[in-house]
Amino acid sequence: MPGRPQPVPASLLLVAARQEGLVSARQCLDAGMNREQVAARVRAKEWQRVARGVLDAGPTGVNRAEGGNGIEHRRRRAALLGLLAHPGSVATGLCALVLHGVQGAPAHLTPEVTMPTGAPRAKRPPVRLRRSPVDRWVEVGGFRCVPVDRALVEAVPQVGRRHAVALMDSALHQKLIDPERLAATCRASARRRGMARTRDWWPLADGRSESPAETWARLSCLDDGFPPDALQLRVAGPGGLVFARVDMAWRLPDGTALLVEIDGQDVHSAPRALYRDRARQNRLDTSRTIVRRFTGTDAWHGRVGVEVATLLRSSGWRPDPLPPDAILHLL
Repeated sequence: MPGRPQPVPASLLLVAARQEGLVSARQCLDAGMNREQVAARVRAKEWQRVARGVLDAGPTGVNRAEGGNGIEHRRRRAALLGLLAHPGSVATGLCALVLHGVQGAPAHLTPEVTMPTGAPRAKRPPVRLRRSPVDRWVEVGGFRCVPVDRALVEAVPQVGRRHAVALMDSALHQKLIDPERLAATCRASARRRGMARTRDWWPLADGRSESPAETWARLSCLDDGFPPDALQLRVAGPGGLVFARVDMAWRLPDGTALLVEIDGQDVHSAPRALYRDRARQNRLDTSRTIVRRFTGTDAWHGRVGVEVATLLRSSGWRPDPLPPDAILHLL
């Protein structure tokens, strides 16, 4: 009877933890394992082959993403799988954006990379191998990625409007790209395949949205004809001390304000409203305000726009944008 596989070298466990549980066959050999030891792990079903030359080393103390549901873990895992399957490659499109830390990607990604020269290589499913050369790339956490502007051009035509604008919002919010560069990127790429249908999405990007859920909520309000008067509006109590920022706000004709806050939790996570700061919530809820809270799932399905439209339509609201430095004073 074959004996239990030899312990995995500690150095390889560290590599696996950094790579969302994945290791390449080459990394195993570099850590001191031999091919038979690797095969023994697979036979014992302790490891699994996920692509040619890439193995899933199983739980290794990997952070399984915020919220405990593993969504971010799976996104990063897809991005890293392509790089491990094709040594020397560069992550592209959605995978590059995920490694850059940009939020708003779909829950399930196809691993995609390109070789710097763009030269064709044998395919290694499930990885998509682009044949576009890369004249420059950046290293993010030690992993090669195309720059954010190029990654957006590759990714935006692959997704729907809500994901696309959320990706652009996140890149702007994190200052990975500035509005001028984003606009220039859109213009320079106008003739690329798939860009025509996205032309109207790029001007919607706004770095003040701090999560994909806030982006989706804003888009649903825009689509229903009620764009926010303010994003990230500061709110001050008696004495003028600012104690809160609200995601979206509208000024109503009677002098009151509609304040909307969005749970930034990923829509693919188990949705639930978060009421972590009840004291703050109670201070926002006054005779001069109407406060509404929504989940990321509400935002994704357009329920924010529907409820906001109902409230504002009956109030006789008209657009009245506030300056970025505006403060709402609650007496």
